[in-house]
Amino acid sequence: MKHLSIREYIPVLLYTIMGVLIGIIVGAVDAIFGRVLLGITAFRGEHVTVLVPFLALAGVAILLLYQKISPKSQKGMGLIFETGFEENEEIPKALIPIIMVSTWLTHLFGGSAGREGVAVQIGAAVSHTIGKKFEVISGKTEKNGKIFLIMGMAAGFGGLFQTPLAATFFALEVLVVGALFYEAMLPAMSAAFTASFTSHLLGLEKFSVSFSDTFSVNPQTIAKLILIAIVFGITGGAFSYFLAFAKEKLAKFIKNPYRRIFFTGIILSILFLLLWKGRYCGLGTNLISASFAGEKVYVFDFLLKAVFTIVTLAAGFQGGEVTPLFSIGATLGVILASDLGLPVLLVAGLGYAAVFGSATNTLIAPILIGVEVFGPEHVVWFVIICMIAFACNGNKTIYGKQRLSKMSDFNRIK
Repeated sequence: MKHLSIREYIPVLLYTIMGVLIGIIVGAVDAIFGRVLLGITAFRGEHVTVLVPFLALAGVAILLLYQKISPKSQKGMGLIFETGFEENEEIPKALIPIIMVSTWLTHLFGGSAGREGVAVQIGAAVSHTIGKKFEVISGKTEKNGKIFLIMGMAAGFGGLFQTPLAATFFALEVLVVGALFYEAMLPAMSAAFTASFTSHLLGLEKFSVSFSDTFSVNPQTIAKLILIAIVFGITGGAFSYFLAFAKEKLAKFIKNPYRRIFFTGIILSILFLLLWKGRYCGLGTNLISASFAGEKVYVFDFLLKAVFTIVTLAAGFQGGEVTPLFSIGATLGVILASDLGLPVLLVAGLGYAAVFGSATNTLIAPILIGVEVFGPEHVVWFVIICMIAFACNGNKTIYGKQRLSKMSDFNRIK
């Protein structure tokens, strides 16, 4: 058996220390981004009819920001994946302020979008920049670049949602499905926990729900659980498929990006106002709150939120997909639980995690989201439901550049 010398542990220790630094910086930026976004959400809620009609103009302003300052940054998460696979050398520093401002504009004027993709891009841009400086000392290697990228992604996710374990494994498993780059695990964990602590210290609150619901284990309940898991998996896979479909078809139908975002923005703003005056605008946190507070959830909430999010993002507005996915899963869970006679809060929580996992094509991260948001006492149910949902998503993903493991590039690195 090979014995490792102390010298061989030094790189891991250095990466872990760098993870703390990255976590502090990214956690602070996440806190600013997240708190402003929540303030914008509250402000829009009080002035829906005044702000939403200007969504189309906000879209044009977003495109102008990217075109004038950093066109490359418009690739978004695709740019992060390209960097992870060494198809791209640089993540522009300008990405950070542009993605923050453009996401704030999207939400201020009512676009249906998320925030996770933004936080992950922020984290990746920060860590990539620091990693370039680190290369001056340690030398440039493929492994260095991947470790720093994963640290940044974990910090971005962890700082925003304050779920550091889920953030760590999301960053580890999202680039290549079925492969984990184990050498990045400890550094990513240090970055995620530090970012989570930092953002919390700076006033960004974590969403969590506590409930005592459980299932009585019998053949009928097991059959119902299998059914809801399949539905969650298909829902996440369908969201991913139609997001890619809408982006492709809308780009062909309206080739000019300015016209595309402007005319789609007009249609969206009209529909947002007609359908319950902004119920489907923004993150979807209102739908999540309704799901866990026993408020009214309509049978079509999950579907309309999915459609509006897909069209918003396909048009070119900025933001992530994950928080809308949480709301889609939670509201769908409420409906399924009500129809099948299952505990509503627990099934809503399972949908919250499982739809996210099936849409991102990840398995460990959604299980840990369930544990960190809803409590470890429900872990068995999250494992079962997320595994079945993951198996039923058809290998679809919201990330077009994501790869499936085939003797992964990551595992070839020595």
